[in-house]
Formats: sequence, C-alpha cells, structure tokens
Amino acid sequence: MDALIAVWETFFDFDAMRVALPDLLTVGLPNTLILAVSSGIVGTVLGMLLAVAGLSRRRWLRWPARVYTDVLRGLPAAVTILLIGVGFAPIGLMVWGPNPYPFGILALGLIAGAYIGEIFRSGIQSVDVGQTEAARAIGFSGGAAMRLVIIPQGVRRVLPALVNQLIALIKDSSLIYFLGLLSSQRELFRIGQDAAANTGNQSALVLAGLFYLVITIPLTHVVNAIDKRLREGRRVDAVDPAEADDFDEEMDSIAGQESVR
Repeated sequence: MDALIAVWETFFDFDAMRVALPDLLTVGLPNTLILAVSSGIVGTVLGMLLAVAGLSRRRWLRWPARVYTDVLRGLPAAVTILLIGVGFAPIGLMVWGPNPYPFGILALGLIAGAYIGEIFRSGIQSVDVGQTEAARAIGFSGGAAMRLVIIPQGVRRVLPALVNQLIALIKDSSLIYFLGLLSSQRELFRIGQDAAANTGNQSALVLAGLFYLVITIPLTHVVNAIDKRLREGRRVDAVDPAEADDFDEEMDSIAGQESVR
C-alpha cells in the first residue's frame, strides 16, 4: 500500500501540477503551437514542391527530390535538428541573437517536408490518368491540368495523412530543447522536464503530457471525420443546383482561356 501511495504521489501530486500550470499555459503551450504551426507551413510548401519535382519527367528535378526525401526521412529527427541548429548557430547569433526557434522551425520544416512530399506524391499518383486526359480534352494545358485538376484531387485524398503529420510535428517540437532554450522559449516538454528535475516529482511532466493529449486527440477525431466525409462523399440532394451551375460556368471559362493560350 505504501508503495502505491508513493507511486501516486510521484505522478499525481496536484500541488506540483498547480505550481507548473501557469508556465505550461502561458509559455509552454504558445511556444509549442508556434513551433508546430510554423514548421507545418514550411513543411507543406516544401512538400508540395518535392512532390511535383519527384513526379517530373526531368531527371535534374526528379533525382534531387528523391535523394532529399530519402536522406531526411532516414536521419533521426534529433540529428537533423542538432546539425542545423548547432551548425548554423553562429549565423543566427549575428542575425537575430540567441534564439534557437528560427533554426528549430527550419529543421522541423525540412523533416516534415520530406514526409509531406511523399504524402502529396502518393495522393497525386492515386488520381486516375483519365482525369488528365479529360482535362486536356476540354482545352487545359498540361500544367493547368496538373494545377487545377490533379493536385486538388490528390490533396483532398491525403488530408487525413496530412493532419496526422501535423500531429507528429506537435510531438516532435519537444526535440527543440536540444538547442538550449531560455526560460521564455521553453515549450511544454521542457517546462515539465525542468519542474520534474527541480522537485524530483514527475507530476509536472505528466501534466505536460496531458497538454499534448488535449491538442492531439481532438485533431485525431478531426482526421477521422475528414476521412469519413471523403469516403462517404456529399449527398447528391444536398448540392445546390445554382452552385453546380456556377461551378460548370467557371470550369468552362477556365478551359476557354487555356484554349486561347
């Protein structure tokens, strides 16, 4: 019984949680979201470029994209973060001072780009080739067909996987602590770890883990809802006829412009 009480007090000391809560809310949570969202934007843009380059018929575009993807997916995330964050630290000190966030965001974005690029590439390749032929038949150029027809369909098919990658970024943001953080720069994990190290009690770290769950579990349900909606589709009787007519007119207009070109 004493052992169980000791374990409970080690992980669920509510006084220790209460002490760590303000820093987790006002410092750790905003910093974690900044890291995840910023690196997610970088990774998404880079991933789309890698996907298009990886599908190109030009070797000078295709092979660098594939080599980049293989290397960044093969390296541990901590190694990439340290190589970029520590290796380029002197440049960062001269430009923006002792703030590891820019290089941390860059490193996370580069890692995410390699994974997101493969997600986009698989989505684009899953679109039936007949879609391209149909777009060309109504006057679209090859580039316009890819940009306006193929890529939107491919992205829609991989939205759940894309959100899953964002969830992974939220968790990987904890690795930024390798670069050394000031008190105001700490994210959720670092605050929980510091409190646990100072008190010898793991309750603050457990509370930090609960914060991660509060962020990631709703996103997981969003992924499931998106996946269900994409698999079931939209009810036909729910489509506004006027909306459908406007869409047809817009597509005819785009096709006409491409034909003129």
